[in-house]
Amino acid sequence: MSFSMQVKDELVKTEYENSCCRRSLLYGMCIFGKSFSTYGVALQSENENVVNLYAELLKEICNVETEVKRSPKGRNFTVSIEDKNDCLKILKFFGHDGVGSIKINHSNFDCEVCANAFVAGAFMSCGTVSSPEKDYHLEFTIPFLNLSKSLLTLLDEMELNPKYTNRKGYNIVYFKESESIEDCLYIMGASGSMFEMMNVKIVKDFRNKANRQANCESANINRMVNAVAVQIRAIEKIWKEKGEEFLPENLTAIAKLRYDNPELSLSELAKMCNPPLSRSGVNHRLKRIVDIANDL
Repeated sequence: MSFSMQVKDELVKTEYENSCCRRSLLYGMCIFGKSFSTYGVALQSENENVVNLYAELLKEICNVETEVKRSPKGRNFTVSIEDKNDCLKILKFFGHDGVGSIKINHSNFDCEVCANAFVAGAFMSCGTVSSPEKDYHLEFTIPFLNLSKSLLTLLDEMELNPKYTNRKGYNIVYFKESESIEDCLYIMGASGSMFEMMNVKIVKDFRNKANRQANCESANINRMVNAVAVQIRAIEKIWKEKGEEFLPENLTAIAKLRYDNPELSLSELAKMCNPPLSRSGVNHRLKRIVDIANDL
């Protein structure tokens, strides 16, 4: 099951204390459905539970009987009202006359939770959300420009920070930030999916941090290996061309330590010196040995 299907299944099961919220839920499903006009009121979805809820609410709230139909290939489920009187009945119930462009009628929201239920209905009709394992993206795909602007304004008033774009003629209201998506899921009533997304994000952040740390450690090891290789070659060159006693006593001591202990860090070499040196002191002497080798 996709994450979108999971979220919609959770929204279908959401219970509302007030009947006005169920009405707002149906309003969101209707106005963002496949059609909402005097010529037809319909909703189509791959989620059978969403379409069954739509048919149930139409009967309960608008007293309009309908049935769920399955596409020949079984991928989509549709509820379609074509009787003009029933269509007018539904439109008038929500304060629409079927004339002009469609905008959200805020008079349908009677309590503070109604707008949340409305957004949940809109998501069930035209929304999708990516799996947090792959990406952070939630969007509403809307065919009408004014309706998309109306939803954009509503979500903005909810302080959800929505964004807008046009894709292949469709108006897209979307979120890309994980925090905004989590807030939107919570407002719609999908708190279970919200917590799952937060857990996935924590795991991803931890994994990314571990990978960055491992990459950093690997890079440090590679730098150390390369530096040691340069130092060993320099020591061997000096010994081959000038003999092991060519260098001053302090450089000869550090050269022998490095040659015998190529796996040790500068700090570890510093502790082995007699008397002990600082890390920077060891590094300085090894650099002098490399410079002497280069001058030969």
